[in-house]
Amino acid sequence: MSLGAFTALIISLKVATVATLLDAAIGVPLAYLLARKTFRLKWLVDLATTLPLVLPPTVTGYYLIVLLGRNGWLGHPLFALTGWSITFTWGAAVIASAVMALPLLVRTGRAAIESVDRDLERAAFTLGHSELRAAIEVTIPLARNGLLAGVVLAFARALGEFGATLMLAGNIPGKTTTLPLAIYTAVQTGDTAEVLVMVGGLTILSCAVIFMAGRLGTKAA
Repeated sequence: MSLGAFTALIISLKVATVATLLDAAIGVPLAYLLARKTFRLKWLVDLATTLPLVLPPTVTGYYLIVLLGRNGWLGHPLFALTGWSITFTWGAAVIASAVMALPLLVRTGRAAIESVDRDLERAAFTLGHSELRAAIEVTIPLARNGLLAGVVLAFARALGEFGATLMLAGNIPGKTTTLPLAIYTAVQTGDTAEVLVMVGGLTILSCAVIFMAGRLGTKAA
């Protein structure tokens, strides 16, 4: 593996790790909200959360540009105030990967939380536990394996993200070039040997992640 490919692998692992941590912080509470709460705009939250799973990644990437780009709804005020834009930065790769991976974590986590017997939560309430305490001490621990499976799947999705990352972060060697982008570049330049090494490495990593998620999912069931 060349130095460029190794650098792309390190960037991918860093981006996927940070994106997964961000997704876990957002996704677990969101999965609980969707699994246990009824509110007027629940369908809209569910739709917005699931949409990146079914839209082409380039479309999601375009929406991110509209939102966070230099002339975007949030990006323009930020640029006007600070002279800084998130686009074409390492942080942009993290955001793109996190957005694309979030639906897997939320859907898997929601199913795990919905499988927890609500009578156990009610028993905690009768003992004087608040809903937050019951969620932390009863629901989340019982749904732990399913939630972990969602986290693992989100990591795998973030690791393999291509389209939205290319749109928002670009393909800057040593900065935003993740392993999927490096594979694309190597294919374009005809470097077959390098492609085979990177594709093989990413396939092995993905298989390991799928195996781990499967084991956790089996335990959760």
